[in-house]
Amino acid sequence: MKKLLLLTFSAFILNIAIAQPKLKTRNIILITLDGFRWQELFKGADSTLINDKDYTTNFGRVSEQFWAETPQERRQKLMPFVWQTIARNGQLYGNRDLNNKVDMTNPHWVSYPGYSEILCGYVDTLIRGNKKRNNPNITLLEFLNNRHEFNGKIAVFGSWDVFPYIINQERSKIPVNAGYAKVEGDHLSTSTKLLNTMQKQVPTVFGGARLDVFTHYQAKEYLIKHHPRVLFIGYGEPDEWAHQGNYEYYLQSVNNIDQFISDIWNYVQSNTFYKDKTTLIITTDHGRGEAQKGKWKSHGINIIGAGEVWLAVIGPDAKPLGEVKSEGQLYSTQIAQTISKLLGINYMNTRSVGKAIDSVIE
Repeated sequence: MKKLLLLTFSAFILNIAIAQPKLKTRNIILITLDGFRWQELFKGADSTLINDKDYTTNFGRVSEQFWAETPQERRQKLMPFVWQTIARNGQLYGNRDLNNKVDMTNPHWVSYPGYSEILCGYVDTLIRGNKKRNNPNITLLEFLNNRHEFNGKIAVFGSWDVFPYIINQERSKIPVNAGYAKVEGDHLSTSTKLLNTMQKQVPTVFGGARLDVFTHYQAKEYLIKHHPRVLFIGYGEPDEWAHQGNYEYYLQSVNNIDQFISDIWNYVQSNTFYKDKTTLIITTDHGRGEAQKGKWKSHGINIIGAGEVWLAVIGPDAKPLGEVKSEGQLYSTQIAQTISKLLGINYMNTRSVGKAIDSVIE
């Protein structure tokens, strides 16, 4: 009888092991494009905005670079890496024309609440605006940093100077380089030193937010030198240019970020520490208003559509679903647990967090 029970139990354990294959992801790179609309991601340049002289002053150059007759051609021109690599080998969610939706859960639709939602996996309704105050909530990054296997192996690079507060760098002890802050440390590379100098010698176009080119190359230098297991890169220019009503530079900044993401992915796939063991998750902190209603420059609680977002994933565990065309609904609160599950960990916090996205980890 005992032998029979032992055999039955062993078979049960074996079935679980077979049913739950080990995931390959050991590293995560989370990337955000601040305020980048789903409309441009899935349809490319907007005809209303590209033909409006108030928003696009250099029509000839912009139309040559980004315009085409079909949405499929236009999106390829705007984000070639996304549509040639991620769309073939990864997953894209959020094309609302196909009734595939991704939404923010917080009602404020501005950056701090959006990033907190993504990183914590739940909404703190007390976080309403972008004031520089330390986040009272523990993010997934801090949760992981408190675990032995991830301690000291997490880093954040962002263009916006509010990221140290969102991450609560003071409490979490996670290194955060944001705004015009220099990268600190011993034995800095020549490139890092040069970037530290250069970012102080360019115009401060967006106040405390630096140009994305500096954020990108500082992050890449850190990636090469330190091999973090979790890296968060927050690009900011799409939102900044949109607020200024400059659609030409909005599009150009997105095209640049597409190249940055390609650069990160190519490095990851060429490095033995990361190759075939790293998942990229790409999203945004909020949407924007509709072009036809003259609201694309803005976002926030009173702007219809500003809670509509999107999600892209590529990595060894994400099936190559491409652009997901089936009807569905995802939320930004699900990203934190999805990241954690990919790393083989069940993420828990003081509040209930969004469930992992099954199609990313199955």
